[in-house]
This record gives sequence, C-alpha cells and structure tokens, in this order.
Amino acid sequence: MDVQLLLALVLGIATIVVIVLRTRLDAFVALLLAALVTGFVAGAPAGEIITSITTGFGNTLASIGIVIGLGVAIGKILEVSGAADALAQKFVKLLGKGREHWAMAGTGAVVSIPVFCDSGYVIMNPLARSIARRIRGRYVTLALALGCGMTLTHHMVPPTPGPLAVAGILGADLGGLILAGLAFALLLVPVVILYASWMGPKLESEVDPRVREAVYAGVPTGTGAGASPAAGGRGGARGGVGVGADDLDGGEPLREDPPTSALGEAPEGAAPHKVGFGLASLPLLVPLLLIVLNTVTAAIDRNTQGVLSPTDEYTPSGFAAIMAFVGNPVVALIIGIVLAVYLLLPRWTPRNRVHGWLSDAAASAGLIILITGAGGALGQVLRDTGVGNELAEAVAGLSLPSVLVPFLIASLVRIAQGSGTVAMITAASVSAPLVDTLGLSALLAALACCAGSMVFSYFNDSYFWVVTRFTGLEGTAALKGWSGITTAVWAASLPLLLVASLFL
Repeated sequence: MDVQLLLALVLGIATIVVIVLRTRLDAFVALLLAALVTGFVAGAPAGEIITSITTGFGNTLASIGIVIGLGVAIGKILEVSGAADALAQKFVKLLGKGREHWAMAGTGAVVSIPVFCDSGYVIMNPLARSIARRIRGRYVTLALALGCGMTLTHHMVPPTPGPLAVAGILGADLGGLILAGLAFALLLVPVVILYASWMGPKLESEVDPRVREAVYAGVPTGTGAGASPAAGGRGGARGGVGVGADDLDGGEPLREDPPTSALGEAPEGAAPHKVGFGLASLPLLVPLLLIVLNTVTAAIDRNTQGVLSPTDEYTPSGFAAIMAFVGNPVVALIIGIVLAVYLLLPRWTPRNRVHGWLSDAAASAGLIILITGAGGALGQVLRDTGVGNELAEAVAGLSLPSVLVPFLIASLVRIAQGSGTVAMITAASVSAPLVDTLGLSALLAALACCAGSMVFSYFNDSYFWVVTRFTGLEGTAALKGWSGITTAVWAASLPLLLVASLFL
C-alpha cells in the first residue's frame, strides 16, 4: 500500500482527536482542518482539496441538511404541544417497563428499510426523547438502540441503495439477499440491545447539559438519569430512577399537559388542550408512509420498465412520478411540519409564539447541520485522494479465508472514508472479479460486503454526527457509544458469515 496515503489517513484522524479532545475548537472546525491535513499529506493540489471539501459539504447537506432542519422543527412542535408525551405514554403502556429499548431498536430496523437512516433517525428521535422523559431516564440507551437498529437494515437489507447496488454488481439474487439480510438483522438486534443496555447508563452523565435539559425538561432523573433494564426500569447505575408502565396506569403523569399560558390564551369556555395518540402520531407517520410509498412504487415502476439495476438511468412515470415528489424526504417532512403546526397546536396559539418555537428549533439544528456537512467534506477528501481504493486493493492481494476478503475490504474502506454505502459498493467492485477464484457464491460475497461496511462509524461518517449530536454525546463518550455499538454488530456479523458460508 502507498505509505503516503496511509499516513494521510492516520494524520487526518489524529487531527480530529487532538483538536476535539485537547483544544477549545469544536468538531466543525476539527473536521475541516482534518480534511485539509489529509489532502495535503496525500499530495493533492490545494485547489482540488478545497473543491473536495466544498463538494462533500454540499452533497451531504443536499441530502440531509433540510431534513435535519424540518425534523427538529417537528420535534419542537411535538414537545410544546404535548403530543410527544402522548406518544411516549402510549408506548410505555403497550410495551411494559424495561422493554422500551427493544421497541426503539425494532422500530429503527423497520423504518430504515425504505427510509435513509439519517432521515429516519431525525424523524424518530423525538419519540426516543419523549419515552426517556416519561420513564425518567435511559435516553442514551434508547437513542443508541434506535440508531443502530436503523444501521442494521440500512446496511444489510435492500431496497436501501448500498445492498441493492452490491447485488447488481456481484449478480446476487435480490430476493435471496433480502431474506438473508433480514435474517442477519434479526440475529444482530440482541447485540444492539445488549450493548445499548450496557453502555447507555455509563454515558448518561456525559450527555451535553443542553440536550439533557431538552430531553428531561426538569423531570428528576437521579445523578445519572439511567435505569438498568435488569432492574425493570426502577433504578440503576448511578442511582437513576425509572418508571415503568405500571407506574403510569392510574398514577399521576410525569408532566402536566402544556399550560394554556405556553400555547396562548384560550377563548372563554374553550376545552383544555389535549392531544390524543392518533393525532399526535400523524406528523411522524405521514412523512414515513409517504417515503415508504415512494420506495415501493419506484421499485414496481422500475420492474415494469425493465430497469432493474440501481445504476441504470431511470425516469419515474405515472403514479410513481407523483410519489417520487411527495415521497421525497424533503417534501414529506414539509407536509409533516404543516400537520404538526395545524393539527397539534390549538387555534388560539399566537403566530409569533409558533414562529419563536420554530426559530428555536432552527438554532438547535444549525450546529448539527454544519458538523454533518463537515463530516461529508472529510469523507469526500478521503475518497478523492484514493485512500479507500488503495486499502481495498491491498486487502484483495492478501492470502485470507475467502469470505474475509470482501468483508475486510468493506471494513477498511468504511474506516478510510466514512460512507457505508461507498464501502460496500467499493468492496463489491473489487471483489467481483475474484468471486469465482475465491469459490464464493455471489450471495455470500454480497452479505460479506454489506456486513463489513458497518464497522466503527466515527468522525468521517455523517450519520455519526447526526446520532451523537442528537444524543448529546461528544469526544470519547461519542466513540464509546456510537462507534462502539456499530463495531459490536460488525464483530457479531463475522461468525454469522462463517456459519452462512457452510450453506451458501
């Protein structure tokens, strides 16, 4: 391998670590400086480095920036209207105490099959916050379970773009990959739960105070705001206090409904403002359903037109063209925020008060958007300098057990440039000429590419910044929480691959 490119990767990562942990500069500046260091050490011309940074920043925010802003705005309206609390109380009653993190992981896994995990996490995070507020703790556990549940199906199950492209490149049966990917995801969910349950309570005390205040809103949670599942949600590490479903049945709610003074002066004789579960769920469910319908109709339309490869040019027609518009995450979330404002807030709420809440949401989303874009900029520099391709070619030349070749190529490319989708597609492209030589079936090679791409999500992955900023984790806490849980499911997928190699 080219030593210069390896040095560029190492120094780029070191720049982020040193700046974030040892200086007064924040992650946004650290990521941009790391992109410059990486590009210069790799030998790229100065002009090309700047182009890579601006291109990566722009491309990342083109896909997720508006979604983050709208998602945070919906979350704010859910919070101030009392809708988020209504959703949380229903979930807690339905699931019973101590099982909320299973629901978050399962919900995340289902949502992320048709919906990009970035968008899905932004949409579903308010629910995790509300459940944490309702049970008085365990927010980090719930947030990690939700985020990694989404990671599993995003990386393993078509029709997400990465696995779909891998199937096309390797010639793997798409139906077989869907079934095998679902089986892997189901078997890996317990790993998500175990890691989130173990690490979450340890990190509760590390949550950014501003995020803690936004999540718990004055609800007493104990020193660590954590409750261990083993204790049934009634106490845990650091003296946290938990409340399960039984505590809510017939008991006093943890928070009162939004006071009239917060929503505006009610007309004389008006009924107290209260949002039910059905109405509260619409600003979340409608955008998700529109995005899902877009995915389904596009798949049917592609099949009708005979455009089966995700890399081939495709123009939606008829109803699929309509759904491509309204089911785009940006449009779907615009519909969601309109529903939130006009269905969840009473008519007497002053316009300037609503504008104030939306402004608060925009302010809180701003730093998340900037850091996410900077993560995309670093990833683009790593791609343009050829670090990922260099690692892939080096691994392909080693003498390894056949199933490990595509698995390790995807893993190293993921670490090198951050994008799981790029990692699995690169691994499939490099492995495709080797599949017959290695004696691998196309399906097993596809599974190996997809599983390998889950490893160690960190600074150069835009989803890392989405999850950790919404969760309120920084520095080593972010690495222990999010990088750790993604590496845990990656490691657990390896024995599954070895078992699968006996049958596929």
